[in-house]
Amino acid sequence: KVFIAPPSSIFISADYSQIDLRSAAILSGDEKLLEIFQNDIDIHRGVAAEVLGKKLEDVTDLERRHAKAINFGILYGMGVSALKESMGVERKVAQDFYDNFKNTFSTLMIYLEKVKRDATTRGYTETLFGRRRDIPLLKSHLPFMRAQGERIAINAPIQGTSADIIKLGMIDVYNNFKSDIDNNKLKMLIQIHDELVFECVEKDKEYYGEKIKSVMQDVIKESTKNNLNTHEATRDTVKIIDSVKDENIIPLKVGIAYGKSLYEL
Repeated sequence: KVFIAPPSSIFISADYSQIDLRSAAILSGDEKLLEIFQNDIDIHRGVAAEVLGKKLEDVTDLERRHAKAINFGILYGMGVSALKESMGVERKVAQDFYDNFKNTFSTLMIYLEKVKRDATTRGYTETLFGRRRDIPLLKSHLPFMRAQGERIAINAPIQGTSADIIKLGMIDVYNNFKSDIDNNKLKMLIQIHDELVFECVEKDKEYYGEKIKSVMQDVIKESTKNNLNTHEATRDTVKIIDSVKDENIIPLKVGIAYGKSLYEL
């Protein structure tokens, strides 16, 4: 509440929706996960429907919460014991949900196992854009340290790809609004996780909000290769992106909000 826009100005929030799960879908190429996003279905409700064999409208709020727990848990290498605690259910219920998830989203699970295996062999992981993360824990002689390294390996390409996307979003917004930013008509203030916060004169908020949304949603589809191709040092990165099938490039979704303070956003 103490972060307040100047008189006659307002904050704009541009927030990537479910960016880690979208990154996981793009990287893994899991057909069912991609289909949920392509059809603009609520991801947690969609996963619950697939895992439980139900129609979307028949999925309860509790079942959606269970799906949400496993959706994020899988990305962090969560096992059944941790999932049981996160879901707040008996172990058998968690085990059944976990097994059904693995069978339903088998391409995602195969991808995660491959990432773990490749990271153990090479000692590092890579994001969609070729950014590496070294994981020395994978070489540890202590089993619990190696297990921690495996959890990092599973998560690093996904969360790292999300981080790359928001950085490219900053670059593309600047390139599209360079004159306005240089003349203080639009200010890019801060990144908060998957969200960028801007400031502009209140009367211009919808103009900038819609334009920013459009630019940020297109960073992979339109802008990424153009940006990366301009740099000599990123040839390998471009090859990595080019190797991703076109049908895996699902739409990114950005939510726009306005407020006189960060609290209002």
